[in-house]
Amino acid sequence: AVLKGRLRSQVSAALKEGQVTPTELCQRCLALIKSTKFLNAYITVAEETALKQAEESEERYKRGQPLGILDGIPIAVKDNFNTAGIETTCASNMLKGYISPYNATVVQKLLDQGAVLLGKTNLDEFAMGSGSTDGVFGPVRNPWSYSKQYKEKSVPKSHSEDEESNWVITGGSSGGSAAAVSSFTCFAALGSDTGGSTRNPAAHCGVVGLKPTYGLISRHGLIPLVNSMDVPGILTRCVDDAAVLLGSLAGHDPKDSTTVQDDFKPFELPNLTDVSQLAIGIPKEYNAPGLSSEILALWSKAADLFKNAGAKVVEVSLPHTCYSIVCYHVLCTAEVASNMARFDGLEYGHRSDKKDSTESMYAATRREGFNDVVRGRILSGNYFLLKQNYEKYFVKAQKVRRLIANDFVEVFRSGVDILLTPTTLSDAAPYTEFIQEDNRTRSAQDDVLTQAANMAGLPAISVPTALSERGLPVGLQFIGRSFQEKQLLTVAKWFEKQVQFPMIQLEEVKRHDDGVFQHQKSASFS
Repeated sequence: AVLKGRLRSQVSAALKEGQVTPTELCQRCLALIKSTKFLNAYITVAEETALKQAEESEERYKRGQPLGILDGIPIAVKDNFNTAGIETTCASNMLKGYISPYNATVVQKLLDQGAVLLGKTNLDEFAMGSGSTDGVFGPVRNPWSYSKQYKEKSVPKSHSEDEESNWVITGGSSGGSAAAVSSFTCFAALGSDTGGSTRNPAAHCGVVGLKPTYGLISRHGLIPLVNSMDVPGILTRCVDDAAVLLGSLAGHDPKDSTTVQDDFKPFELPNLTDVSQLAIGIPKEYNAPGLSSEILALWSKAADLFKNAGAKVVEVSLPHTCYSIVCYHVLCTAEVASNMARFDGLEYGHRSDKKDSTESMYAATRREGFNDVVRGRILSGNYFLLKQNYEKYFVKAQKVRRLIANDFVEVFRSGVDILLTPTTLSDAAPYTEFIQEDNRTRSAQDDVLTQAANMAGLPAISVPTALSERGLPVGLQFIGRSFQEKQLLTVAKWFEKQVQFPMIQLEEVKRHDDGVFQHQKSASFS
């Protein structure tokens, strides 16, 4: 039961009272990682390191001196954060075997508070994708593919089809982290969010995904994709846990000049009972082409939930939203082209055996090390940055980005507190259907509801809301004002309590690990 508990009120309390030890908790999670290996959520499992950290935590509890709420709590980290002594691959041939000499700031902060690092999670190569299907270690499978809820609703033609082609994607690019949290193999996980890469898989895997305000959490040690939009993301099973992680990670870092100078005070979320003072904005542009009727109905129902509870619900307009995907594509690829230049076979990572000349070694290294998606983005980015194209594409995209950010400023200035939108256009697609389209097309479709928050640097959270007709999770997104995470999370917590999202019933694992997963109240919201 502890495996399903909330960090502050249940798990940390159980550790303090000796109901369970950090070592027992760690061993339980490691056993679950083994029994859910078919999900392909982890690239590296650091079993020895994790057990050693759990033993050290146990000693602190015996002395009555735990380091805080996270002491002894098993966590996972997306494999694009540097970890000293543990391989960091970005799911790419380019970094296979690379071991960083230092920890990313967010990883170090978690370790400093006694968290137990179980391992590194799977992703799209260099975090470029929205399905967690394009990494060199293979696709991540959504735990809900093996849930009782999904299996009862899906009607396969044969048993073999059910097992092999009926499974659905996790979303991406932080799909490994979302699957790890969803399948109970860890209590929380770090992802990264550049255009929705934490919120998208959170929605598809039925977990909470928080993208904090740009600059609130250090990016030092996060291997960059788009420096001006990247944010470390937080994946947990409830909103309260996301607040606990945020309190541990936020604040200034001298190693990252883009972090805020002000001190961050960790907060405990209040139980909101009165929402009558809230103004909830419903952006009409988020009723985007391709939005499923099912998600549109849930979005409408959520708005009614706030309205019936006394909140002011108003339709608002973010007029430049329709340009955001094109703008994002230009800025993203331009920064990717710049960031990927460091992988040349000289300093670290893969180096080709081709030695005809330095230039041929560079070219062969990058051809062998990067997949088609990464190479395609480098090519596009360099095109946009050519002298004759710079003003026409890159500068113009920066101007459009400013207009998109200003849309949010105007809406919040008008008195709106929080924006309520869908997170994804539909529930998770079957893998066989998802790979019919190329990465760029899929990313453009899947990022449409999430990436504007990255362009504006705003905090946003995806909260699991209900199960679709196919028995798969659907999430809704709340977007808040800059650095107003407490208000955003408080509203998200109220909403979470109202919808009572059901807990996953993992049939596949139940056979291996009977008794861990118990039935919980079904969704009253759907």
